[in-house]
Amino acid sequence: MLDDLDRGLIHALHIDGRAPFSGVARVLGVSTQTVARRYQRLRANASLRVVGLPDPRQVGSSQWVVRLTTSPAATRSLAHALARRPDTSWVKLLSGGTEIFAMIHVPDGADDPSSTLLHDLPRKAGVTAVSAQYLLHPYVGGPTAWRGIAQTLDERQRRQLTPTLAAPSGRLSPDRADQELLDALRQDGRASYADLARATGRSEATVARRLADLRAHGTIFFDVEIDPVLLGVAAQAVLWMAIAPAHLDQVATALAGHDELAAVAHTTGPTNLLAHALCSGTDHLHRYITHRLGALAEIRTIETAPVLRTLKHAGPFRP
Repeated sequence: MLDDLDRGLIHALHIDGRAPFSGVARVLGVSTQTVARRYQRLRANASLRVVGLPDPRQVGSSQWVVRLTTSPAATRSLAHALARRPDTSWVKLLSGGTEIFAMIHVPDGADDPSSTLLHDLPRKAGVTAVSAQYLLHPYVGGPTAWRGIAQTLDERQRRQLTPTLAAPSGRLSPDRADQELLDALRQDGRASYADLARATGRSEATVARRLADLRAHGTIFFDVEIDPVLLGVAAQAVLWMAIAPAHLDQVATALAGHDELAAVAHTTGPTNLLAHALCSGTDHLHRYITHRLGALAEIRTIETAPVLRTLKHAGPFRP
């Protein structure tokens, strides 16, 4: 389990994934060396990683939620095949290992999005059912951090760590060098300007200015990956909910304020609201579904799929 200093560091990185250790140390009241050591320890022992991710709405891509029902013998190999693809994120094994959940990113303007979604899957993979839902609007997730991990620092500390970004000017159209920069930050959101300069063939000063511009326009954001078990999470579930369209925005906005939910999104399909619940145990998950969600009469149905394992988070796959 993590102590208060670990949690404070993780919260600080959620606020600014590229915050200098010296600034984090001042806010946490410890030395810069202590913060650096804790960061390296969390990277080695807790799978901590800061990743820089493009906002799909800013870079011209759409997101699809794919759910595969598989034979138990085929599930793991198929899930790993999906995780290795560069266009996927959040690949999870569900329901005792008989289902796979994944987000697939499709460039806008693709000639045939339906064929792009599940291309290169192994033939005769044991898939017995497939569903794909278009993600229309995120309420929590992406640039918005999970509230359960962002509660360690007080308001004054948060203000000290919030980066000051210059006001964006005009419309930003990412070019090829920007794509190289984004690819490097996907691997390590805290990569030095020297490393980013080598990856893009630009000077350090140019990389620094361009990254500041991308952040100001909201083209890129930084996420923190860590094993949620270390944060006290012992039960996870993906929730598919059906809500009358007239009440969907109201319900989704309310759910966005729940500490238990790391993601809330409006999707197409027979269910139109997707959520990812993180709870301290099965009793907590039971109470959350029956009491807190159950109190919302606008939610007509809820389907719950327990998460067995997460093979891939938002960043590139790490075997």
